[in-house]
Amino acid sequence: MAILHHHPFCPHSRFVRLILAELGIEAELVEEKPWERRVPLLELNPAGNLPLLLDDSGLAVPGPAVIAEYLDDTRGPTLGDRRFLPQDPAGRVEVRRLVDWFLGKFHGEVSDYLATEKIYKRFMPLELGGGPPDMSAIRAARANVRYHLKYIGYLIATRNWLAGRHLSYADLAAAAHLSIVDYLGDVPWDEDETAKHWYARIKSRPSFRTLLADRVPGMAPWEHYDNLDF
Repeated sequence: MAILHHHPFCPHSRFVRLILAELGIEAELVEEKPWERRVPLLELNPAGNLPLLLDDSGLAVPGPAVIAEYLDDTRGPTLGDRRFLPQDPAGRVEVRRLVDWFLGKFHGEVSDYLATEKIYKRFMPLELGGGPPDMSAIRAARANVRYHLKYIGYLIATRNWLAGRHLSYADLAAAAHLSIVDYLGDVPWDEDETAKHWYARIKSRPSFRTLLADRVPGMAPWEHYDNLDF
């Protein structure tokens, strides 16, 4: 069985968990605290970032984008229209562009700030950066999420899914990152109904069930977090 080293509220880890669930791949989940940088994890991935997938053969595949590409290489050719990275070059470029947008830009401007300040720092020791949240970082993330939400709405207004006709890695990456922000109640869904309806479609998929069941100890999710109809 494959093994996934992850953290339940690491948005990159959630992206890979969605992919595995969509592909029907069972994996043993090993929870890591990213700030601890455990030696066994560093031996497998010297960068120490999450997630890390160990496939059935023991091959260590590090990082969300590399894991997504690896799973497309090994599973994609048998999926036909269900392939999450299309076969045509232009389609692949668009999916990769949007995956980079959410794994890079959205993470750097929104989800990393909120996960760190409102979740991780609650459990990190002071010497590793734990303590009260930085409210200026939280305010910046809340401001930034608004234009990302508008961009999602813009894309979905002319497409069936974010990158085109079919569900792709772009949708899974965006939804994984938004799910963290949604847990914390920091997505202004009333500002873009189109984006909200797209997220409801994703949230209703069976692959999302385990994410919706995750809980931060001592912090309940926002009231609509696991409500499939919002």
